[in-house]
Amino acid sequence: MKKLIALCLFVAFLSGCGGGSNETSTNETTSAAGTGPAQENTAAANPTYDPKRGEGKFRDVKLEAKLDPAMADKGEKVSDLKCASCHKMTDEKLVGPGWQGVTSRHAPEWILNFMTNTDAMIDKDPKAQAMLEICMVRMPNQNLSDEDARSLLEFMRKNDGVK
Repeated sequence: MKKLIALCLFVAFLSGCGGGSNETSTNETTSAAGTGPAQENTAAANPTYDPKRGEGKFRDVKLEAKLDPAMADKGEKVSDLKCASCHKMTDEKLVGPGWQGVTSRHAPEWILNFMTNTDAMIDKDPKAQAMLEICMVRMPNQNLSDEDARSLLEFMRKNDGVK
C-alpha cells in the first residue's frame, strides 16, 4: 500500500512539474514569436508611423550641443527613483537594456516618446519590440511628466559623454 501511495505521489509530482514547465515554455515562445510578425509588419500596416520618432507627442526635439548640468542632475534623481532598479548605466542588461550609448542609437524624439508613451511604442515600434524579445519584460509606464522625461534624456546624454 505504501508503494502505491508513493507511486501516486511521484506521478502527481512529475505531472505537476512537467505541465507547468511546458506551459511556461509555450507561453514564452508564443510571446517572443508573437512580437516578430508585428515587428515586420508595423511600417507596412501604418505608413504614417515614423520609426525614427516613434509614437507620441514629441517631434523635432532640438538639443543644445552643451549639456545642461542642472537638468542632468534632476534626471539622475528621477533615474534613481524610477529607472535604476531595471537599467544600468553601462551597456549591461539588468531587467531592461543598459543605457550606455542610448543617445547615439536613438533620436531624442524616440527616447522621449518611449519614456512617456511606453505601451504604444512597444505595440508599434520595431526597435522596442526587438528589445522586448531580448529582455522578455515589458517596461511599465512610469507616468513621467514631460519635464522629468526631458531631464532623464539630459542625464542619458551626460552618461554618454556629452559635456
